[in-house]
Parts: sequence; C-alpha cells; structure tokens
Amino acid sequence: MDDDNVSEIGNPDRKANLGLALRRRILTMELPPGAVLDEVALSEEFGLSRPPVRELMRQMAGEGYIELEANRAARVSSMSYQSLRDFFLLAPMIYITANKLAAENGTRGQLDVLKQMQQSFRKAVDNCDVEERVFYNDQFHRQIGEMAHNIYLVPSLRRLQIDHARIGKVFYKHPNTPRMQEELELATQQHDEMIDAIGKRDPDAAGELARLHLELSRRNMAMYAAPEGLETPTLQDHLA
Repeated sequence: MDDDNVSEIGNPDRKANLGLALRRRILTMELPPGAVLDEVALSEEFGLSRPPVRELMRQMAGEGYIELEANRAARVSSMSYQSLRDFFLLAPMIYITANKLAAENGTRGQLDVLKQMQQSFRKAVDNCDVEERVFYNDQFHRQIGEMAHNIYLVPSLRRLQIDHARIGKVFYKHPNTPRMQEELELATQQHDEMIDAIGKRDPDAAGELARLHLELSRRNMAMYAAPEGLETPTLQDHLA
C-alpha cells in the first residue's frame, strides 16, 4: 500500500470535503460556468492523490455539476440560452411534485432539518450575504426533495437546482432595490408557509406554494438572466 493511500484512509473526510467545496463553489458561481477544474491544484488543496479526485469528478459529472470530455480538462457545466429556457419549462413540474410528495411522505425529523435550513437562509437574508443566501436556498429545496422519498424525482430536482442557484446568483448580484427586497421577504415568507403546509401534510397547499414561489423567481430572474428577445415561459403556459 503506497503512502497516498495510507494518508487518504487515515483522513476519510478529505474526499467528502472536496465534494462539498466544489458543489458550493459551483452553486455560488465562485467557479463560473465553463471554468476549468485544475485536478492537480485540487489534489494539493485537499491532501488527496489524483485517483480519488478523478473519481469524485466522474460522480459530479453524473450529477450535472461538471462536464467531462475525452482529452480535455474537466470543466464546470456550461449554461446557455437553451438551458435557461429548458429550466423554466421543466422546473414547475419538478418543484410542485417535490413539495406535494414531501407533504405526503416527509418525516418529523426531516421537517426539523428543513426548519434549520430556513433559519440559515433567513440569517443570510438578514445579513445581506448573497452567497450564503444562494447556498441555503439550494439546501432548503434539496431537503424538500429528500422528503419526497422518490428515487426518480430526486436526480431531476438536483440537476435543476444547479442552474437555479446559478441563475439566482446572477440576479442577486445586481444592486438591491426596494422592490427586490420586498420580493425577497415574500420568498422567505413562502419558505415558512411551505414548512407549515408540509408539517400539516397538506400536499395541495404545498404544491401551490411551490408554484407561487417559482413564478416569483421566474419573474425576477428573467429580468436579469434571460437573453434579449427570449420569452421565458410562464407557469400558466406550461401547466395549461
């Protein structure tokens, strides 16, 4: 057994820490779409040899965070006008279904975790911390996906959330306005109402809140993230 393997067995959290760091850097746009991932630098930063770094990158490619091509360095997954349009078309079905299933299947312990995510999100809002806000909003909706207990839903939700977080970061980095602040408070309130509806096992209310929440996001993000001339589809268009 070589020294690298001994070191990694003695530090089982290093690979997990790298995965958490990479996901957070991608979601918050610290690593922007298309950015090259330096395998050597990451290996050195987290005290890992290159094989486990490559293994993690393959896993994250499967999740949609990273793009891998033969004879090219790994890159952060790209974003395009088409991916933006695809997001707004598919997101309603996935988020609404996740909320409904969470209300039907979520456990009390999972609901407590959801409340903790909301506390962290609200703290980030109060502190005007954009990166924390984006990250904990992602974690909040990720937890709802876990509460749905559906093996087919979760992968689609997680892939949507990658671009949702990145589109949100584009929007939130613009200067705040009174209207933006009001709608941010409304989004925070909708989180609280989702927790209440899920806790009461009311799938209809939870699903409707997801629709309203995503429509609020769509209006805001479309102002800053949609390319000129692109009509971002409304929820009503999609659900009609």
